Amino acid sequence: MRKFWLLFAQATTVGLAVLFVINTLKPSLLSSAARNGIVTLHENVNTSTSQIPAAGFSAAARKVMPTVVNIFTSTEIKKPRHPLMDDPRFHFFFGEEFDNSPQRGSNLGSGVIISHDGYILTNHHVVEAADQIEVALADGRKAKGRIIGSDPESDLAVIKIDLPGTIPAITFSRPDQAQVGDIVLAIGNPFGVGQTVTMGIVSAVKRNHLGLNTFENFIQTDAAINPGNSGGALVDVNGNLIGINSAIYSPNGGSLGIGFAIPVSTAKKIMEQIIQNGSVTRGWVGVAVQELTPELTESFNLGNIQGVLISEVVRGSPADQAGVRAGDILTMIDNKQLLTDSSSMLETISSLPPGKVVVFKLLRNQREVVLEVKVGKRPRPKKLE
Repeated sequence: MRKFWLLFAQATTVGLAVLFVINTLKPSLLSSAARNGIVTLHENVNTSTSQIPAAGFSAAARKVMPTVVNIFTSTEIKKPRHPLMDDPRFHFFFGEEFDNSPQRGSNLGSGVIISHDGYILTNHHVVEAADQIEVALADGRKAKGRIIGSDPESDLAVIKIDLPGTIPAITFSRPDQAQVGDIVLAIGNPFGVGQTVTMGIVSAVKRNHLGLNTFENFIQTDAAINPGNSGGALVDVNGNLIGINSAIYSPNGGSLGIGFAIPVSTAKKIMEQIIQNGSVTRGWVGVAVQELTPELTESFNLGNIQGVLISEVVRGSPADQAGVRAGDILTMIDNKQLLTDSSSMLETISSLPPGKVVVFKLLRNQREVVLEVKVGKRPRPKKLE
């Protein structure tokens, strides 16, 4: 027994001596062994976290960039023709110096390929009045584009190209998925320098009352959006489309960190109507409304009643024919409580199909009035000459 304990003591002493020597001469052997057992899990966590920018930004950019195109448009600019231009003697003395023949103006923007058969979503103002459209893909291919339809009130348009071979298409995110603080990428062709990716966050959602479009529900972002980015893609870190870049807030045309994109929920509805029908059809009843301010609420003695004030009724419109009057308080449409702003009212009416009969609940002189209104078709906005 005594011999056994003597052997155990000697083995322990030798082992401790070996550890002491290794720790003194080669401490890295011990530290790396310990680290391999503990930090494997820590490295996996760090790897997962550190790869978010790499996978989310570069991978997302590689996924999206082939689907974002450059759009070049040209328009014939007609000048007023002087009567003397048709006089041969005028040309004999003055030559072509005073030639007023039409000239061409050019514009550039961006677009997003939404289907493999060549449909492209862009802004209305990018292709407005264009009589020639050239589309350049990221892989160097070029094709002539033709306008399928456009909607100036939402500033969206659909064009189409025909090309042999595979045409890449973007992936749509779920509607209204963008949240304030989400990281986003804006991809387009700013200033015509070529395809460019910028990064930022979602600064706000559901921005309206900006005076940019008739129908506004913008995503606001601080990702740099400059002239030429219009019609390009705003995507999440997975490369899914969440909006179409549309406008910037800037006194000099440069990006100041306030850009606006049309959300994919709006863009998809408009796009589908344009592809199917060539245009967008909206409901219309022919009223102008304004919000109920505290002063108006007090003057009408409304208490807690919510609604919008009918400020104008278009003569001969569906609302006029149904008996709606200026000064009425609209509280409900088909028993659905209205929000208290004109944008919500406009969106509610425009989403109704023309021909549908809806029930308006109004307050008139402190009394409830119920009227049936047959929804009409919203007139297309007049073009400015």
